[in-house]
Amino acid sequence: MRMRRKKHGPERIAACSEYLICPDKDMPGVLHDPSEWFPDRRPVFLEIGCGKGGFASSYAASHPECNLIAVERVPDVACLALEKAKAGRGERQSDNLRILIANAQDLTRLFCEHSFAGIFLNFSDPWPKKGYAKRRLTHRLFLEQYRRLLSDHGLLYFKTDNEPLFDFSLEEFAAAGLSVEQISRDLHEDTSIKDNIMTEYESNFVSQGKPIFYAKVRFEKDHAGTTD
Repeated sequence: MRMRRKKHGPERIAACSEYLICPDKDMPGVLHDPSEWFPDRRPVFLEIGCGKGGFASSYAASHPECNLIAVERVPDVACLALEKAKAGRGERQSDNLRILIANAQDLTRLFCEHSFAGIFLNFSDPWPKKGYAKRRLTHRLFLEQYRRLLSDHGLLYFKTDNEPLFDFSLEEFAAAGLSVEQISRDLHEDTSIKDNIMTEYESNFVSQGKPIFYAKVRFEKDHAGTTD
């Protein structure tokens, strides 16, 4: 379902500009250190596809030792994430949350290599049609982009309610030569996995009794998988 356009969307985004990352359009090709958008230098994490920003705001509040950049490609959705970030500033000990309006495939053209400690993929679009496999954010072509963005031994945290996407992702992790450190086919019944922060989608799925699939994957800079 397509979200209805937000009334006064650009004005609402501008009102939250202190939380918005705006790379300089007059300097195309310039790669940025993500730490430049934060007052304090800490490990920087990246959420790709942050939706309305529930996870991002909760993660930033509970992890003051980290900085987080949350990416959303749809401006009307990013507007809600920005407003949530602004409304929740009193809950955060650190000024450690920023929102970026961008497509996932653009990230390696915006940020320096190996500059993120971890990446979160929460309930990404499964693109279920076979011909759309390369659009899935766990396709091996995206995984190679994440390898460039992540620091050595960087981590990818992946959650979905879609079992076919999860099985596809495990195959892609293996093809890319990645190490799956944790895996669960029912996250909320798995006592070995701690510190889970739920998204808006996740809360809804759990209330319906649906299992959540989870994987934590480690990257090594010097290991290259296949891209066939």
